[in-house]
Amino acid sequence: MAAADSTPRMMTGSQALVASLERLGVEVVFGLPGGAIMPAYDALYDSKIRHILVRHEQGAGHAAEGYAVATGRVGVCIATSGPGATNLVTPIADAYMDSVPMVAITGQVNSNFIGTDAFQEADIRGITMPISKHNFLITRTEDIPRAVKEAFHIAETGRPGPVLVDIAKDALVGSAPFVWPSGIDLPGYKPTTKPHSRQVREAAKMIAEAKRPVLYIGGGVIKARAADELAQLVKATGIPVVTTLMARGAFPDSHELHMGMPGMHGSVSAVGAIQQSDLLIAVGTRFDDRVTGRLDSFAPKAKVIHADIDPAEISKNRIADLPVVGDARAFLHELNAAMGKVEMQDLSGWHHNLASLKKRYPLGWEEPTEGRLSPQYVIKRIGELSGPDAIYASGVGQHQMWAAHFLPHEKPGKWLNSGGAGTMGYCVPAAMGAQAGNPDAVVWGIDGDGCFQMTNQELVTCALNDIPIKIAVINNNVLGMVRQWQTLFFDQRYSHTDLNSERIPDFPKLAEAMGCVGLRAETPEEVDEVIKEALSINDGPVVVEFVVEKDAMVWPMVAAGTGNDDIKIARDMAPEWEEEAL
Repeated sequence: MAAADSTPRMMTGSQALVASLERLGVEVVFGLPGGAIMPAYDALYDSKIRHILVRHEQGAGHAAEGYAVATGRVGVCIATSGPGATNLVTPIADAYMDSVPMVAITGQVNSNFIGTDAFQEADIRGITMPISKHNFLITRTEDIPRAVKEAFHIAETGRPGPVLVDIAKDALVGSAPFVWPSGIDLPGYKPTTKPHSRQVREAAKMIAEAKRPVLYIGGGVIKARAADELAQLVKATGIPVVTTLMARGAFPDSHELHMGMPGMHGSVSAVGAIQQSDLLIAVGTRFDDRVTGRLDSFAPKAKVIHADIDPAEISKNRIADLPVVGDARAFLHELNAAMGKVEMQDLSGWHHNLASLKKRYPLGWEEPTEGRLSPQYVIKRIGELSGPDAIYASGVGQHQMWAAHFLPHEKPGKWLNSGGAGTMGYCVPAAMGAQAGNPDAVVWGIDGDGCFQMTNQELVTCALNDIPIKIAVINNNVLGMVRQWQTLFFDQRYSHTDLNSERIPDFPKLAEAMGCVGLRAETPEEVDEVIKEALSINDGPVVVEFVVEKDAMVWPMVAAGTGNDDIKIARDMAPEWEEEAL
C-alpha cells in the first residue's frame, strides 16, 4: 500500500504547470489565452488561482511587475506564442532593468515545428535572452515542474529579475508522472548574499575617517527589505542620505538627514551632498547615468564604498575603492555592528552645511498664470489627502519626476515606477497589479495624458474584476518631457509633441465608457473636491483628469551630457554650493 501511495500521479503538462504554481503559493496571475497556451488555460479552469484576464499582454506583464513590487512576491504573467509572447517583451525588459521578480509563462508551437516559421511561432527565448535573468524552453512534459520551481527560485533570489518559461504545446498536452523536485540544483547559480566580514570592517574604518560621508541608497535596499537596517545606521552615525528614483521610501523624506533624490532632476541638496562628499557609501545602486551625469565629474572628492548583490555592477561605471558583494540587508546589518567598534568624526559642520543648502534651495514650482492648474500642486495634494500609506504608481515623464518629489515617500514598497527602461504605459497596469495584491490599500496611478493613452484599456480589466484603482491623468495636452527638451535645447521647435487641442479624447467620458467613474478638475478650487470624491469611491476604478499648465517644467535639471555641478534650478539659474564645502 505504501508503495502505491508513493507512486507519482500522472498529469498532463498543463495540469503539472498549474499544480506547480499552486505549490509555489501563487494566488494571482495576469494573462491572455491563445492557441499554444490554451491547454494551460483548460487546467487553470479547475484551479483556485485567480486569473485576471487583461486586454493586452503588455498589461499582463506590467501588472505582474506592479504586483511584485507592491507585495514583495514573484509576479506571474501568461501569454500565448508569437505575438502574445512578443507583447511581453517590453515588461520583461522593464523588470530586468528595475530588478523586479517576475515569471513570464508563454506557450510555444509544437516542438517539431520549432524553427519552421510555423503559425504564431517566435523565438521568444532568443528574443528575451539579453533582457531576462534566465529563460527556459520546455519540450518535455516531465521537465515542467522542475523548470517552474527553478524559475521562481532564480527570479526572487540574488538580484531579482524576470525569468521566462516557454513551453511547447505538445509538452502541455502530453502526460507524465508529476514529480516535484525536493530541492534546487543549479550549479552555475550561487548568488553571494553574505558580505565578506573583512570588507565590512574596512568599510566601518573608512566611514569613521570621513568628514563628509553620504549614504547613496538605491533600489536594492527596497528589494532587500533593508529600510530598518538603514534607519538604524543613520540613527547611530548621523550620515546624510540620498535615495534614488528607485529607492524613494527606503528612508523617510521627512527625516532631517534625508537630502532627497539625486540625479538629472534631483534636489539641489541631494546633488550638492554628493558633489561635496568625501565618501560615498553606495548600497544597492548601480551609478546610473541619470544619477551621475558626466561620470568624470561625479562626486570628484569622494572615495567610494560600493555594496551590491550583483558583482557585475561594482566598478562597472565608477571604480569602487572598497567593493562589497552581498545582500543590502546583510551588509547594513553587519555594518551596524561594525560601526559600534569605531569612533565617528564630528559631523555637525557637515550637517549644518547641508541643512543650509536644503533650506536655501527647497523643492518648489512657479505658479501658472491666469488661474491655470499647476501639475505639481495637483500631485502634492493627492499625496497630502491620501497619505503615506497609499500605494503610488507613476507613468514616465514630467509627472513621474514631480511624483518622485512631491508625494509623501515615507515608507518602502509604496512607490512603483519604471526607472531604468522609462516605459510609457507602465502606470495603469502596474497600479492594477498593485491593487490586486493589496486589495484593501488605496492605490493611485499618477499618469500623463501621453502615457495614459498607451495602456488605458486595462481600466476595462479593473472594472470587470472589481479592482478599484484611482488614476490621476495629468493632462497638459502635450508630451511634456519631450516638449521641455524642445523648449530648452531645440529652439522651441515643437515637432509632433502636441497631443490634443480639441479635448480628444474626453478622458472622463472615456473612463465612463470603460466602466469607471470619470471626473475632471480645471481650477485650483476643484482639486481637493475631486480628490476627496475619488477617495470616497471604493467599489470600482476612478479616473480624474486634471487639466494643467502646458509649459510647466521639471526643475532642478542637469542637462544630458553635463555634470552634476551644472545643475540648474531654473533656466539660466544655478545654485551656489561651493561656499558650503568644509
